[in-house]
Amino acid sequence: MSLSRLGKRIKNPTPIGTYSLPMYDLRFHKVSKKDGSGKCDAYFTGSGADIVWGRLYEIDELSKSELDKYEGVGAGYEEKIVKVYGFDGDIVEAITYVATNINESLKPYTWYKTHVLHGARDAALPESYIQKVELIDSIFDSNKAREQDELSVYS
Repeated sequence: MSLSRLGKRIKNPTPIGTYSLPMYDLRFHKVSKKDGSGKCDAYFTGSGADIVWGRLYEIDELSKSELDKYEGVGAGYEEKIVKVYGFDGDIVEAITYVATNINESLKPYTWYKTHVLHGARDAALPESYIQKVELIDSIFDSNKAREQDELSVYS
């Protein structure tokens, strides 16, 4: 969701707006193919009490192919077309990535959670949602070079 991070991965991501995805919950249970930590996805719960908030981006086809590689489509994530809802009542069909390789005991690295929080704040998501993300338990990455590299997008 972080424009800084996304912009490091693909060319010209264009923010469209802030949208919600009802009956889904943000979970950090996707097994990272690179480091074994927990990555997030929008997990379908079917509960009206659950909602995921995020920023919708428009990207071109070449960038979409690049993003699919970064995200691991076919190797831990699959695409799903969902209906997302804007603050103004606008309803849009969008593509999201959903985890296929799940381990409920995983936790995200602190740097990964920082990416999610940067994106949430940049998109002006509801404060209650940001607070929910802040409460997610995370772990420190023993690979300090990776952590520095990941967080360098904000310098």
